[in-house]
Amino acid sequence: LQGIFVLGLPYALLHSGYSGLLLIVLAAALCCYTGKILIACLYEENENGQLIRVRDTYEDIANACCKKLSPSLGGIVVNVTQVVELIMTCILYLVVSGNLLSHSFPHVPMTEKTWSVIAFVTLLPCIFIRTLKIVSKLSQLCSLVHFVIIFVVITYCLTQMHQWSWAKFRLSLEFEDFLVSIGVIIFSYTSQIFLPTLEGNMKNPGEFRCMLNWTHFFACVLKTTFALTAFLTWGEKTKEVITDNLPSFLETLVNLCLLTKALLSYPLPFFAATEIVYSCISKDNHSNYRSPLLALTVRGSFLLLTLLMAMFTPHFALLMGLSGSVTGAAMTFLLPSLFHLKLKWKKLSFLEKCADISVFILGFLCSLAGIVCSIKGLLEVFE
Repeated sequence: LQGIFVLGLPYALLHSGYSGLLLIVLAAALCCYTGKILIACLYEENENGQLIRVRDTYEDIANACCKKLSPSLGGIVVNVTQVVELIMTCILYLVVSGNLLSHSFPHVPMTEKTWSVIAFVTLLPCIFIRTLKIVSKLSQLCSLVHFVIIFVVITYCLTQMHQWSWAKFRLSLEFEDFLVSIGVIIFSYTSQIFLPTLEGNMKNPGEFRCMLNWTHFFACVLKTTFALTAFLTWGEKTKEVITDNLPSFLETLVNLCLLTKALLSYPLPFFAATEIVYSCISKDNHSNYRSPLLALTVRGSFLLLTLLMAMFTPHFALLMGLSGSVTGAAMTFLLPSLFHLKLKWKKLSFLEKCADISVFILGFLCSLAGIVCSIKGLLEVFE
């Protein structure tokens, strides 16, 4: 999903001006920080002062925080939130795929929904994905395609350097447009939902913090460069998806690359969602958890669910914004900071406590603002 949001960063700069550049850097730092404190909640010190991994998932962390209230309440809330966010992400990939195909082949007499069905057919092999290793290979290809897209757009923008002007940046801001920019920038970095599984599958988990630092640093540099060069090229004419600003021959090429990226991105949230369901099933009946028939049924059901919702959900963009404001902000800012304060309170310094509280407040405000804007948009559409 990050690639989809990256293409909206120049549009975010259009509405946020110089503050947007600061937000790109700040969002990278905050998301990197919440990723670290979330993983810290997986560990506890033993009698010798050594850190031992006593929890494996986001669900385990939530249950540890809520065990006095209810042994499984926290895990249920987290699992539902995760599954909703992952399903909505999968649906978005199908919707985007249909949209890209219809724009790439405008003379073919097919609707976007028909193209989405065609994209869905290419994703049917996902029901046979059983390990994260396969997903990681697809993600590597996805990253390669992503860099090709960024390279093409930046290269074209550099050929237009003679048109660049810093005067294109806004000094005055409209509040609602600024909130939209915050949402686009922040959610272009979100990955916390995958981090416990990722850290647990690393050959050397001790390198996780270093990996997180470098990935967020390079992501920040790349996103800043991309957003800045694209906005300086088109200024006030910058469109919501920057590829729409490209000349027609480049737009078709980039759209096909985006389609490839969307299809390669689908398996990661799909795999994560099915793994959450499997872990819930395994608690009640471990033998069924290993049943190949059950595995195919669950994966097939998830695939079909994403297709049906992509086909029949009205005003999906607004509903996605509402869901993202609730689940995205919760999983990225609210819950990591809250869980860290709960589990590590006695061992945290004053500055660490202040940092966690500040992140929680910021996440709450962003979530609230996003919910208000999304509901307002939905009401305007229905009226």
